[in-house]
Amino acid sequence: MAEAEEQETESLEESTDESEEEESEEEPKLKYERLSNGVTEILQKDAASCMTVHDKFLALGTHYGKVYLLDVQGNITQKFDISPVKINQISLDESGEHMGVCSEDGKVQVFGLYSGEEFHETFDCPIKIIAVHPHFVRSSCKQFVTGGKKLLLFERSWMSRWKSSILHEGEGNIRSVKWRGHLVAWANNMGVKIFDITSKQRITNVPRDDISLRPDMYPCSLCWKDNVTLVIGWGTSVKICSVKERHASEMRDLPSRYVEIVSQFETEFYISGLAPLCDQLVVLSYVKEVSEKTEREYCARPRLDIIQPLSETCEEISSDALTVRGFQENECRDYHLEYSEGESLFYIVSPRDVVVAKERDQDDHIDWLLEKKKYEEALMAAEISQKNIKRHKILDIGLAYINHLVEKGEYDVAARKCQKILGKNAALWEYEVYKFKEIGQLKAISPYLPRGDPVLKPLIYEMILHEFLESDYEGFATLIREWPGDLYNNSVIVQAVRDHLKKDSQNRTLLKTLAELYTYDKNYGNALEIYLTLRHKDVFQLIHKHNLFSSIKDKIVLLMDFDSEKAVDMLLDNEDKISIKKVVEELEDRPELQHVYLHKLFKRDHHKGQRYHEKQISLYAEFDRPNLLPFLRDSIHCPLEKALEICQQRNFVEETVYLLSRMGNSRSALKMIMEELHDVDKAIEFAKEQDDGELWEDLILYSIDKPPFITGLLNNIGTHVDPILLIHRIKEGMEIPNLRDSLVKILQDYNLQILLREGCKKILVADSLSLLKKMHRTQMKGILVDEENICESCLSPILPSDAAKPFSMVVFHCRHMFHKECLPMTSMNSPVQFCNICSAKHRGPGSAILEMKK
Repeated sequence: MAEAEEQETESLEESTDESEEEESEEEPKLKYERLSNGVTEILQKDAASCMTVHDKFLALGTHYGKVYLLDVQGNITQKFDISPVKINQISLDESGEHMGVCSEDGKVQVFGLYSGEEFHETFDCPIKIIAVHPHFVRSSCKQFVTGGKKLLLFERSWMSRWKSSILHEGEGNIRSVKWRGHLVAWANNMGVKIFDITSKQRITNVPRDDISLRPDMYPCSLCWKDNVTLVIGWGTSVKICSVKERHASEMRDLPSRYVEIVSQFETEFYISGLAPLCDQLVVLSYVKEVSEKTEREYCARPRLDIIQPLSETCEEISSDALTVRGFQENECRDYHLEYSEGESLFYIVSPRDVVVAKERDQDDHIDWLLEKKKYEEALMAAEISQKNIKRHKILDIGLAYINHLVEKGEYDVAARKCQKILGKNAALWEYEVYKFKEIGQLKAISPYLPRGDPVLKPLIYEMILHEFLESDYEGFATLIREWPGDLYNNSVIVQAVRDHLKKDSQNRTLLKTLAELYTYDKNYGNALEIYLTLRHKDVFQLIHKHNLFSSIKDKIVLLMDFDSEKAVDMLLDNEDKISIKKVVEELEDRPELQHVYLHKLFKRDHHKGQRYHEKQISLYAEFDRPNLLPFLRDSIHCPLEKALEICQQRNFVEETVYLLSRMGNSRSALKMIMEELHDVDKAIEFAKEQDDGELWEDLILYSIDKPPFITGLLNNIGTHVDPILLIHRIKEGMEIPNLRDSLVKILQDYNLQILLREGCKKILVADSLSLLKKMHRTQMKGILVDEENICESCLSPILPSDAAKPFSMVVFHCRHMFHKECLPMTSMNSPVQFCNICSAKHRGPGSAILEMKK
């Protein structure tokens, strides 16, 4: 009956714990599990009183005086019957080879787990604590301390005898001790002391803060964070103390070390145990709460908190309420917190339960994220630490994420995630596609299907194409455009499109898509026909890409009707494939298109289409008169008589004038300008171009009785014809508009001409003088004569071999040299001698003589 009640209580407690965890949105830092197996058997009949932890095993003491050695799973490996009463403390050295045990009846035992050395002693008072030297395995460190009413230090002497010395007494029972390196810290009723084993000196005393708490009910918790940092928890107070070396100048009679409290703060609950976790602390707290119904105080579940110490306060990192068996009856002194430094394992020990707290690894983190349905974060965490996770697979998390998104109705997001999660796994892709088909969301996954590596079965792609073809022509066309044609059976899709065109034969989207399908199938003729019917811009790209010029020879008119500019450019760029003659013949019934083609051809090359220039005269006259005159000017193959006939028939004056002038009939051209255009300026311009005196005479005769024409002539002919000739012919009494201004302009033009002539004359004189001076300077310069120079007549060296002999030579300014005797004799009439060579070339003054004698 009692067992049933206990099980019911346990299930209630565990469910309460789970509900609290579910309500929390913050991820816990630690995970918990009960130490079972042998521990469960022990605590069914006995109660745990103390425990110590080594990296290799655990040592558990009970109220019935038993000590059990356990593995990390809680299995019993060894059992020791120490005493019939409660085991108060167990101590292990760092090697795990020696163990010290003390009990409530005063017994103290220190022995080797793998050797025969032992220490047995029974005292007349309960021994509350024991601590063996961390390096007890060494012969020089055979020391341990025990504590009851006094703290004793036991040391083994050279005769293997143990001697004891009192380190402290008189301040009540000693209830807690921790040994680290050469420092021993213990707590009694008054406070915490630290003792240096090497110097045999007590370093400090840290008094307790709350003296109202009974020390036997709320014992002090000690832990060494490192070799010089001690953490003290007592009541609700936490102090972090640092042992420091004292400066030599400060020593005097003081210990060589001192203690500084670097951090001190209060907690909400009573402290039952402390343990370090990197730069943080793990605190086991005893909690008392007041019932709302009875208003009575009761024991609540203990808490395990991770806190970040600050100088005068602390920051709570996490806090977990623990469900341990029998927590309702436990007191603060019944809980202990032991830890394994190497693996960050924390053991919460209570009389009826042992709970192990572990730092959560990446697998646990992923578990929590999945539990909270944070799939994307879980997937990211798994990818970042994929080498460290053991229980999870990235693919499984990804598939769960996709299912979650589908359940939420986020189909597009789910489909997009498939790309990353499914990767190159074709089987999984096909499985997911069928899942999307079942929920009617094939369209959602279609943009993300693999198209190269891997390639799925053609049926998958066809299934999606059929889905779009039934409901979304635009989407279907997009897929056909984006998907390579080898992903699916092209003929199947072509037939499906044809079936739909039977219902809607003019649907441009379907027709265009069918043309693309024909292109994939290399059925370019049918594709081109559809493109031309649709007048689609891709028709030219299709022709170029697949070299379909042989297929368009009978479709030139259609191409020109669609886009004449592009069509003409394409035809002219590929005239080796479609000849000019063929194009002109095809466009015979469409002269306007024929003109566009021939005009562009003429622009590119004035000679290629010369056989069609006669035809082009009529085409320009009919469809493009502005370009007729430029054509007549640029073409040398155009029959002028035919052109003149056409222009005269259509009364194209400007073109007729040009043709008459080009054919040499300038007088008729001028007459037409005067009579048809009545444009004196144009007539004058024409006369200037021809620069013919007879034309000016005709122009003057025609204008002499027309005052406006006379004004125009007076204003413009001043530089071409003597205006006096015109003025003398003007009849007396004739009124000429703006005559005064015209005469003034004539005078100004004349003055300008005089000024220009004078300016030019001055420039010419200045240039002549400058050149004369330059020539004079040049001729005044000396000319070098050496052995290399020769006589231009006899071609022998100009200088004699014997320089002592007298010689005569002539050097001209042109640098030609002669022996004097080699020159012909000068006549008496022309005593100046000239260079024979340069005189023949008419070199002029540069051949003047320079005679040198010696």
